[in-house]
Amino acid sequence: MKIPEILLFEVEHAPGNLAQVLQLVGEAGLTVENLEAVKRTTTHTQWELTIEIDESSQHDLCDRIDQLPTARMVGRSDRVFDRHRGGKIRTVSNVQLTSQQVLRDIYTPGVARVCLAIEQDPVKAREYTNIPNTVAVVTNGTAILGLGDIGAVAGMPVMEGKAALFDAYADLSGVPILIESKDPQEIIDTVTSIAPSFGAIQLEDISAPTCFEIEKALIGKLDIPVLHDDQHGTAVVALAALLTATRQVGKELKQSRIGQIGLGAAGIGISRLLLNYGVKGVLGTDLNEAAMTQLEAIGGERASLPELMQKADIVISTTGVKGLIKAEMVQEGQVILALTNPDPEIEPEVALQAGAAFAADGKSVNNVLGFPGLFRGAIDAGVVHFSDQMLIAASECLAELSPAGSLTPDPLDRKVHDAVASAVREAALKG
Repeated sequence: MKIPEILLFEVEHAPGNLAQVLQLVGEAGLTVENLEAVKRTTTHTQWELTIEIDESSQHDLCDRIDQLPTARMVGRSDRVFDRHRGGKIRTVSNVQLTSQQVLRDIYTPGVARVCLAIEQDPVKAREYTNIPNTVAVVTNGTAILGLGDIGAVAGMPVMEGKAALFDAYADLSGVPILIESKDPQEIIDTVTSIAPSFGAIQLEDISAPTCFEIEKALIGKLDIPVLHDDQHGTAVVALAALLTATRQVGKELKQSRIGQIGLGAAGIGISRLLLNYGVKGVLGTDLNEAAMTQLEAIGGERASLPELMQKADIVISTTGVKGLIKAEMVQEGQVILALTNPDPEIEPEVALQAGAAFAADGKSVNNVLGFPGLFRGAIDAGVVHFSDQMLIAASECLAELSPAGSLTPDPLDRKVHDAVASAVREAALKG
């Protein structure tokens, strides 16, 4: 598996010296993800190079750079680890502790009056606490990114990342909740017990099929919004990408037959939302028989991989299997989204050369475009459940905001998240 790697090297100031290093990167079949000058002297520049590389290939590239007469390796950058050092989130006060009076107001004895007021009227907690703007980000670490079952604590950096994104794009306080259990009932009971602390629950990186059982039970038990991001956040952004892609190639999405390869959390979530959006039909394939049965239960149709590739107008894959889709399987005019990261089921350029009308990989379909606005909109609307209308409204909003030539909008643009939140809120209030 390829991983992001950051290499530090320096080159002498002279035309063509940097180009020699980049040529070695190209000869190694690698793509430059980022290149930045981090230090400069009168004779040399130190560069930070970000690439995706197999660890086994890293040393060979470093050795070849070192062999250049005008360049030398300095080492690996710790930029990624530095940004995680001490954690990425913290709790801060909305009130400045500037005097004894402020201290007495926000803590003892003044706080007792607010506690008693909430005891008399629990609804006042929405006004006098941060509960409505606080989201639990819950995981048991069984399906962390593309890494699999690495444990809840090892998944904490992802949960902190989600919390940081909630803060940046939705003004929500995300609180990571790590549960060391694979027992679905224990997870359900734990989340139910702590739910009064939160305005919403985001389930994250919990493996299928356990995730379906947990989400369904919590939706039934709690009076606050619950959403499993791997299912529904992924589905929202995938639908948005399909709306954009079909518009670009002149296809009508609702008249298309979808082929979904891989029926884990993401695959089932995408299939379910597309069926509820009104596509012509969904063919699905998976090695797991229970997953195929679940697809049929939501209105999809099982198929073999060759059959799916032959019949589908649009193919989506979420399998985690690099190179699963062969060029000879691609049909003329298909739209293909191979969403596995970092290595897709088929490279977009290979799919296009084989006759696809449109092809993209998972780098263009980022969940961050979905979940901040989804939760902000649901909380602002005061609803207790997410509806398909809310999810579809988010997808349509993202598609409308996608600039020409792009599959989705810029995830760093706060205005995009505000627009998604507004669309979700309006859809929720319409019922």
